[in-house]
Amino acid sequence: MSKRNAVVNDDDLDLDDDAPVDPDPDLLRPSSLAWRRRTAIEMVISGLIGLFASFVLAIEAWQLAGGKTKASCDFNSAISCTTVAQSEEAKLFGFPNAFLGIAAEAVVLTVALAILGGVVFPRWFMRIAQVIYTFGLVFAWWLFYVAYTDIKALCPWCLLITVTTTLVWAGLTRLNIRDRVISLPGRAGPWGRRFVQSGNDWYVTIAVLLVLAGLVWLGYGYTLL
Repeated sequence: MSKRNAVVNDDDLDLDDDAPVDPDPDLLRPSSLAWRRRTAIEMVISGLIGLFASFVLAIEAWQLAGGKTKASCDFNSAISCTTVAQSEEAKLFGFPNAFLGIAAEAVVLTVALAILGGVVFPRWFMRIAQVIYTFGLVFAWWLFYVAYTDIKALCPWCLLITVTTTLVWAGLTRLNIRDRVISLPGRAGPWGRRFVQSGNDWYVTIAVLLVLAGLVWLGYGYTLL
């Protein structure tokens, strides 16, 4: 890990002779510290919210295991943390999933704060982080799918974690596409770097979250009326 140098050598560009030439040469160079910090701030905020939600769920799981019959986030039979917490999927690895969330969000916060401070991680580190957090994203959405279709109940804190996990994954992916940690093939490379540099990926992220909100409202919104 090191601070970003003001001067970038040609070797740092890691150009591929067979790759399409990017019409904007600046996008072949590492992103600016100011641009990285904006994404890091979003990751820190999302990570803090996700960490708080994970702590709440962990406490609720501990209290339910200790004999408490109802979680504080139970509104009715359909919007119920207790119903979700008592399902097999809530303890997929033999312990409450919330503990996985605490560990994951703590790591994310550490990485995001380091990026905010100007640290540039090696490509291998960022690639590993991308793979691990992609598994986390799939896991979060799979849990939502199971709760929505099989358990027939939703946990508000779990939904919040799904949202924050999506936001953190989007921020991490934005950084990795812009700095070519993720190598998109052919013309998709220049297009992808330009797309995230301009912030257009935010529209995709917002659209995904709107789909999530729409599914929740269509399936369970009537219970809130």
